[in-house]
Amino acid sequence: MTDLLFLVGAGLLAGVVNALAGGGTLISFPALLALGYPGLTASVTNAVALWPGYLGGVLGYRAELRDQRRRAAALSITTVLGAGAGSALLLLTPGKLFESLVPWLVAFASVALLAQPWLRKLFGSEANAAPSKLVYAGVFLGGCYGAYFNGGMGVLLLTVLGLFLHEGLHRLNAVRAVLALVISTVSVVAFSLFGAVQWRAVAVIAPAALVGGLLGTRLARLMSARVLRGVVVAFGLGVAVALALR
Repeated sequence: MTDLLFLVGAGLLAGVVNALAGGGTLISFPALLALGYPGLTASVTNAVALWPGYLGGVLGYRAELRDQRRRAAALSITTVLGAGAGSALLLLTPGKLFESLVPWLVAFASVALLAQPWLRKLFGSEANAAPSKLVYAGVFLGGCYGAYFNGGMGVLLLTVLGLFLHEGLHRLNAVRAVLALVISTVSVVAFSLFGAVQWRAVAVIAPAALVGGLLGTRLARLMSARVLRGVVVAFGLGVAVALALR
């Protein structure tokens, strides 16, 4: 019963964090490790279990997505390709070198998000200009990274979107939620077919993550853009430190 409640709590909190900023994996993944699951098994199980949380995040952002459907769909196509590559990389290689780079990637994404207003002036598009094509390269890499190791994926995606799309942070966060769901869906299909998923753990974490995702979007709306950016950056840097110490 203790293990059950532990996983429910981890799934709920991971869903909330994923809806706010991304990085809920750094809550649910260590929880699975603490219960004795091997690293690779914990990783693929976690990826499958958190899928409902990403769905909850998208449902919670329906209002912000209403006039962004075409944009989200176009970016999703590129994201699918990246997520497919990342899933294959995880399943076919040990990826020790990549894992050693993950903390630095997350830290870079967090700092870039902090500097986003200034970076947009230097490299981004003007309000009336067409979005830079570089956003597609960015979400491809985000899809690859997110499918390989989910931790910090939301920070990376939000940074890429903020650099190349001239929108408010809440609207960008809604698109980020869609892309995170796309990456998670590709991972679920790949890992369900070829990975050692522990379905009992999934059955416990998944419903809790869905509820957490819905709660997280409500919390995000209560924050100003500046506060939300600060929360995302702080959490991203925390994720980087946790990954470095893992």
